[in-house]
Amino acid sequence: MFAQLAPDVEFRTWPDVGDADRVEYLVAWTPPPDLAARFPNLRVAFSTGAGVDQFDFAAVPPHVLLARMVEPGIVDGMVEYATLAVLALHRRWPQYVRQQREGRWADLPYVPAHARRVGVMGLGALGRAVLARLGTFGFERIGWSRSAHAIDGVECHAGLEALDGFLARLDILVCLLPLTPETRGILDARRLAALPRGASLVNVARGPHVDAAALLDALDRGHLEEAILDVTDPEPLPGDHPLWRHPRVLLTPHVASVTQPGTAARTVIEQIRRHRRGEPLRDVVDRTRGY
Repeated sequence: MFAQLAPDVEFRTWPDVGDADRVEYLVAWTPPPDLAARFPNLRVAFSTGAGVDQFDFAAVPPHVLLARMVEPGIVDGMVEYATLAVLALHRRWPQYVRQQREGRWADLPYVPAHARRVGVMGLGALGRAVLARLGTFGFERIGWSRSAHAIDGVECHAGLEALDGFLARLDILVCLLPLTPETRGILDARRLAALPRGASLVNVARGPHVDAAALLDALDRGHLEEAILDVTDPEPLPGDHPLWRHPRVLLTPHVASVTQPGTAARTVIEQIRRHRRGEPLRDVVDRTRGY
């Protein structure tokens, strides 16, 4: 893709970096050790994923910009998975699967989409795209983030002081938060208890957002109805972990959204073009916030 779309940019694949002093841009999941010494003229580090919690910010010199990967492939994949999960919970698909295994033919009460309240934690590019797609089904949409946002058709809440009230409104919660020290363990026993009885959880962010023991307890007590988890803590999940076998948990191995090389390359090339023109980059990480 670089050879085709940016032949003027010399492109190297690790570990063949050529003359390290000439490297200005790095695309990586995690940076190599001694980043500053290894690439003294580095100007921008691009994460290959939408999250940057895997980066050690202290190892990235302050003058080096750090950018998240927000590209069409990641966005489309997340929208697909989150929509699939919400619709499955909305139409009670997990219950019908259990009934099939039991050989039980019984209809469950139908709730129209407009009467179902879906909340998204995290109102960045992915959260906004998910909310937009869910809006096409008529769900009542509610959002929460650390800072204030305004989104057409979405009731937005901001700040920790508003979190419990946000959770209390929901039938289905979708977690799409970045992982930071402030959001680690944010869905603990108290916050899960703030959800209405019978609510369900979808976590497509990071495993450490959710206290797994508290989630299992909430499911066992019947306070929560279902959980669809694409992320766990740790990953991969140990084979003896109870999440594997819990009847009200659907588990996938961190596959909700995957960076697509073709569209990601186009995104990085455009970012480099912007940087060389002296224009501000998109999706630059605010290190004080961690995302």
